[in-house]
Amino acid sequence: MDRRKRTIGTPVWKPVCTQASSLEEPVVKDVGVESEIGSQMQDVNESMIEVKDATVSPKALEDDIEDEASKENPVLSAAKHSLSVEVGASVIQFVRGKDGSTKEKIEKETGVQIILPSSKQEDAIIIEGTSAVSVAKASKEIQHIINEAVKNPSLDYSHFVSLPLAIHPELVAKLFNFQNSILGISDANAGENLEGNSNGDGSEGDAQDEHLDKGSAVAVELKVANDMESVKVDVRGIPLVSYAPKEPKDSKSSSLSDLRIEKSIFIKPKTFHLTVLMLKLWNKERVNLATEVLKSISPKVMDALDNRPLFVRLKGLDCMRGSLDKARVVYAPVEEIGSENRLSRACQVIIDAFVEAGLVLERDIRHEFKLHATVMNAKHRKRRKNQKVKSDFFNACGIFKQFGSEEWGEYLIREAHLSQRFKYDENGYYHCCASIPFPENMQVD
Repeated sequence: MDRRKRTIGTPVWKPVCTQASSLEEPVVKDVGVESEIGSQMQDVNESMIEVKDATVSPKALEDDIEDEASKENPVLSAAKHSLSVEVGASVIQFVRGKDGSTKEKIEKETGVQIILPSSKQEDAIIIEGTSAVSVAKASKEIQHIINEAVKNPSLDYSHFVSLPLAIHPELVAKLFNFQNSILGISDANAGENLEGNSNGDGSEGDAQDEHLDKGSAVAVELKVANDMESVKVDVRGIPLVSYAPKEPKDSKSSSLSDLRIEKSIFIKPKTFHLTVLMLKLWNKERVNLATEVLKSISPKVMDALDNRPLFVRLKGLDCMRGSLDKARVVYAPVEEIGSENRLSRACQVIIDAFVEAGLVLERDIRHEFKLHATVMNAKHRKRRKNQKVKSDFFNACGIFKQFGSEEWGEYLIREAHLSQRFKYDENGYYHCCASIPFPENMQVD
C-alpha cells in the first residue's frame, strides 16, 4: 500500500501523553499519528501527519487536559467560600436549634453548609458556601440568633465582677459551720461532705446513724469445755428491757426535704464573694475586652477608694427574692466600715466602664446596684435530667430564726476579679480572668 508523508507547520495539538519528568522544563515530543487503510481503521486521506520539534508549555498541557476532562464531565466545580464565626460554646445550642432545626433552616435558605464544633473546647462555627454573598447572609442570620439568645433568660451569665471574701479563712470556717448546722452534719465530717462539692449527694443522716450504732449493748459470754458441748440458758429470769425505737435513718433528710433545703443550694464557702456586676461574655473576643476594661480602670478605682484600705462588716441575713417561707436567694448584707461610700463609688466606676464598653445587657443596666454576699440560692439546686422547675424556692424561716442576727465579722477587701462561672482555680475560688488590687496599706505623703 502506498504511504505518503507530509510536514505541517501548525498542527492541531491533542495530548497523547501527560507524563513529564518535570513541569519546570518544556515538554518536547516527536508525535506521529498513523492511519492505515484496512479493516481496523477508516482511511483518512491515506495520510500520516508528523509533528516535528513541537514545543508545548506546561500551562498549555494542563489547560488541554482540563478541556478534555470537562468534555467527559460537564459538571462545573465552583470555588468555595469559607468563614469562621467565633460564637462561644454557650450559644451554639441556639444556632443548632431543637434536633438541628435552626441550623438546617439557615442552610436551606442560604445554600451554605454550617459546621458546628465537635467539642465544648471549640467555640467557632464554620460557614462554607459557593458564593461570598450566601456566606455573608448566613453569618448575618447566625449573629441575629446570638443577639436574641443573649437576651434570653435561659442563657445563664458566664462571668461576673467579684470582690473575693473567701481569702479570709475565718470567714470560710463560719460558713462551713452555718451549713453544717442547718444540714445536721457533724463537725468531724463537715469538710468531707461540704468542702469538695456543695452540690454533693451524701446522706445527711449518716453521721448521726454512726453515733447511734456505737451506743451501749448487752453481751452474754458463755464458756464451754469444748466445741461439741451445748449450753442451755433459761431466759425466764432475764428482765425485759424496753428501748425507745431508733430514729429513722432519713428523718433529718425528710425534714429538710419538706423545707426544700439541700446541700446544692448553699454557696461553696471557698467561693464566697461580693457580687458587683453580672456579665454574659459568650466568646473570647468579649472576654478579652472585659479583661482590658477592668485593668484599664485600676487607677480610677484606687482614686475612688482614696488610696486607703477598705473594710466591710457582714451581719445577719436578708432575703432578696420571695418571702421567708418561699425564699429564692438568701444573702448577708454588707456594710462599709466608716460609712464614707468609698466602696459604692469604686463599684460604680467599674459598672460605668463595662456599660460604656457595651458589655452589660440593657436590662441589667436598669437594675439598682445592691452589693451583696449570697449564702443560699435555689437556682443552684441539683435536678434530675430533663426535670424542670418553673418557680424554685425553699423555706428559710428556721434559718432566719437561728442566724438572722449572725455576726459574720469584719474583713478587708483586697482586690476585684473578673471571675468565670462554673470554672475554678486550685484554691477553690472561681477562675480569675483578670484582677485589680485594692489598697491594703495606708499611704503616707
